[in-house]
Amino acid sequence: MPDFVDQVVLHIKAGDGGNGCASVHREKFKPLGGPDGGNGGRGGNVILEVAANTATLLEYHHRPHRKAENGKQGGGSNRDGANGGDIVIPVPDGTVVKDAVTGEVMIDLIGVGTRYVIAEGGHGGLGNAALASAKRKAPGFALLGEPGDELDVMLEMKSVADVALVGFPSAGKSSLIAALSAARPKIADYPFTTLVPNLGVVTAGDTIFTVADVPGLIPGASQGKGLGHEFLRHVERCNTLVHVIDCATMEPGRDPISDYEVIEAELAAYGKLEDRPRLAVLNKSDVPDARELAEIVTPMLVERGLRVFSISAATHEGLKELTYAMGEMVAAARAAAPVPEPTRLVIRPKQHGDTGFAVRRIDDDTFQVTGVKPERWIRQTDFTNDEAVGYLADRLERLGVEEELTKAGAKAGAEVIIGSMENGYIFDWQPTLNAEAVRQGPRGSDNRLGGQ
Repeated sequence: MPDFVDQVVLHIKAGDGGNGCASVHREKFKPLGGPDGGNGGRGGNVILEVAANTATLLEYHHRPHRKAENGKQGGGSNRDGANGGDIVIPVPDGTVVKDAVTGEVMIDLIGVGTRYVIAEGGHGGLGNAALASAKRKAPGFALLGEPGDELDVMLEMKSVADVALVGFPSAGKSSLIAALSAARPKIADYPFTTLVPNLGVVTAGDTIFTVADVPGLIPGASQGKGLGHEFLRHVERCNTLVHVIDCATMEPGRDPISDYEVIEAELAAYGKLEDRPRLAVLNKSDVPDARELAEIVTPMLVERGLRVFSISAATHEGLKELTYAMGEMVAAARAAAPVPEPTRLVIRPKQHGDTGFAVRRIDDDTFQVTGVKPERWIRQTDFTNDEAVGYLADRLERLGVEEELTKAGAKAGAEVIIGSMENGYIFDWQPTLNAEAVRQGPRGSDNRLGGQ
């Protein structure tokens, strides 16, 4: 069973809006006191929030479904339904949110306390008290609540650190981060001891920075071999790379220079890291043979443009110089970082003549209507209530849908689809349903429908 997860698909459902209420005020000697149906409550939102005490996505690996509370239905006596409660999902700092279907990045969550509404709750339906007008003094219907957003998202965690320690397994990265900071990662004398990225906070003079060790890098990691492919993404946010090279390894075919070149090849294959400043750390100098080897390979690494430090994580030899060198590189990277531009609110007025909907002719007898308003009104309509259907016809007519259908060549009896071709609502269009017609009959009916 995994104890660390940095990538997971989350199934999210915001709360549905509550239905409005169709009610008439009644009291003694006043049997028809007017409509008093309240509005439905709003459905709860699903919110992602960066939390300081969250370092893994493990919880969502085990429980990937999250649903906010539905809004409550409105009641008589003008009682509005309660809003559904929001659900807040804590995520680690540095979580990238993607659409699970298209892979498109939706938001990059950085900074404790950052919030993002990933799914909005549905609006509550209006009660008949809110729908009353001069034409409909006592509506016998109410609007339905709208469904909340429902989607699948991929959460991908990327460590937020200033320095990334990279190198072969058992090169001493975990020992180094333990020696530099208060972090206490698991350490053992066998490969792949570290199965999760570890973070430590380091102080060098006035500079305080975070260090992350990236486990599991071996030849072929960028193509999915071993554990490195799972953790290379954690290097992306680090602005400085530190090669930790084992000078005391006894494995055949390995030496400090080839180790460095193999890791560099994997970083290059992964991409997006070419501009990161680097330095090299020759570890385990407390071993006599390792110290001699470090003296031999240091000029070779300097020729490759690296600052080289010979250290021992076990005895803390050379750590002070290394710490200040890393602090200098971090300070330089921070100073060179572009200043974020202030967020600007851009107001884009609607184009003149924009009706907010579109009519498209599919074939001789089929037409499609799309737009935020008509599609929303369809979701709000109770099609078991003729008066509600007549109210929908009035709204569509006032919006200009009937006029545009006529211009497009639609005739009585034509098939009209409001919404998408896959999930839209299909009607047999009757242009006689217009807002100028006068509704008569009992509550909940509309004589224009004529039994249709």
